[in-house]
Amino acid sequence: MTAAPPHSANPIPNILTALRLAAGVVMFLILAGATGGVPILSAYLSPEDQFALYRAGFWIFVIAASTDWVDGYLARRWNATTRWGAILDPIADKILVTGAILAILTSGSVPQIAIPCGLILFREFAVSALRESTAGKVVLPVTTLAKWKTTLQMVALGAQLLARNWDGFGFDFMYLEHFQLFADSLIWAAAIATTWTGWQYFSEAQRQLR
Repeated sequence: MTAAPPHSANPIPNILTALRLAAGVVMFLILAGATGGVPILSAYLSPEDQFALYRAGFWIFVIAASTDWVDGYLARRWNATTRWGAILDPIADKILVTGAILAILTSGSVPQIAIPCGLILFREFAVSALRESTAGKVVLPVTTLAKWKTTLQMVALGAQLLARNWDGFGFDFMYLEHFQLFADSLIWAAAIATTWTGWQYFSEAQRQLR
C-alpha cells in the first residue's frame, strides 16, 4: 500500500508575512526620505513630494499592519501553520513597529512620546534576547495579551503617523490638537501593555529556570 503524500501547507500566509516584513523596511525608507533622512533624495523633494511620500508610507504601514491578522487567520483556517511562519511572524511585526517608531521620532520634535516609544523598543529587544538566550530551556508561548498589545501598537503608531501628516491629508487643522492627544494616549497605552507583557515573560522564564 502506497503511503499518502505529506501535507503541503498553503504558502499564502507565509507570503503575506514575508511581504509585511519587506513592507516595514520600504515604509521606513520612504518615511525617512520624506522627513529629510536621505540627503541625496530629500534635497530634490518639494513640500508636495514630501507630503506624497509620507502619505505613501502611511498607507504602506496600514496595509502591512492589517496583514498581521489576515495571515494568522488564513493559516489557522487552512491548517497552514508552519515552523517558518511562526519564526517569521514576530520578526515582521517587530520590523514594522520599529520602522514606524524610528520614522515618527525622525519626523520632528516629539518629546511627549519619546518615553513610550523607548519603552516599546526596549521591551521588544529585551524579550527577543530573552527568547534567544533561553531557547531550549524554557517555553514562552505568546500570550493573548501579547497578541492584543501588537494590535494596540499598530493602531497607536498608525495614529501617530496620521497626526504627523495631518496637513498632507487635507484635514482641518483645528482638530489636530485633539487628535494628537488621542494618538499620544494610544501610544502610552501601547507602551504600558507592552511593558506589562514583557514583565510577564521575564517572570515566567524566571519561574521555569528555578
